[in-house]
Amino acid sequence: MDTKELLKKVRKIEIKTRRLSDHIFGGEYHSTFKGRGMTFSEVRQYQFGDDVRNIDWNVTARYNEPFVKVFEEERELTMMLMVDVSGSKLFGTIEQFKNEVVTEIAATLAFSATQNNDKIGLILFSDQVELYIPPKKGRSHVLRIIRELIEFEPESKKTNLAEALKFLTNVMKKKAIVFVLSDFIVDNYDHTVKIVSRKHDVTGIRVYDKLEEFIPNLGMVQMLDEETGELMLVNTSSKQVRRNYEKFHREKVNYFKESFSRSGAGTIDCRVDESYVKKLLGYFKQRG
Repeated sequence: MDTKELLKKVRKIEIKTRRLSDHIFGGEYHSTFKGRGMTFSEVRQYQFGDDVRNIDWNVTARYNEPFVKVFEEERELTMMLMVDVSGSKLFGTIEQFKNEVVTEIAATLAFSATQNNDKIGLILFSDQVELYIPPKKGRSHVLRIIRELIEFEPESKKTNLAEALKFLTNVMKKKAIVFVLSDFIVDNYDHTVKIVSRKHDVTGIRVYDKLEEFIPNLGMVQMLDEETGELMLVNTSSKQVRRNYEKFHREKVNYFKESFSRSGAGTIDCRVDESYVKKLLGYFKQRG
């Protein structure tokens, strides 16, 4: 992709996702992921609905009427975007490839964080960490992240989520908001998710195409495994073959949901032909 075409793509994504983050997600993101630290600011008279735990008993006793302590959030947070760039991300049959949807979701989240003056970092992973961009603030930094998401070519087509999560724990010493974007057709990460979730606020966003859930009956079909590069002849007219595939896919999805929810992490399912805007908003509202 030449520079001109790349910049055009980046600009297009920026216009679309900034509008979403400005008008829809900014406030929701802020109320969902509040700054954890609280600094004491002042006292004021108690008002109906105030948290009684914030009553300042010394001032209350002095003035003979209730006063509450007012706290200010220490707002600055760090968001880490962890994006699966293995072979299966190129799957797409309806309107968009999975990686295009992933790029838009990541950009929307990044601009929402920017609105709150938070830092944003990026980890692109396959079965190894392919690229790490340390967290920074600002529009130009977000544009660099979008650029990498559009044009990055991974060295490997395989996936190892556990490796990427281990890398995250090594580079992120402070608590971060972590979004993992993948199709989660991968195993052996439940233990690592549990460890990471103890320290960080983790959400897995599963981006998938509906035709990945089942194989249609098309007779003998040559299929390419994007992750191994292996070509296989598959008899899709066999009910057993179709059933086995659906079972395999269902097991991976269940493993994802169980691993994340048991660890206290959040999950979002987003099909490429569905509105990720609705999915993200629903998730933010439910958590806020």
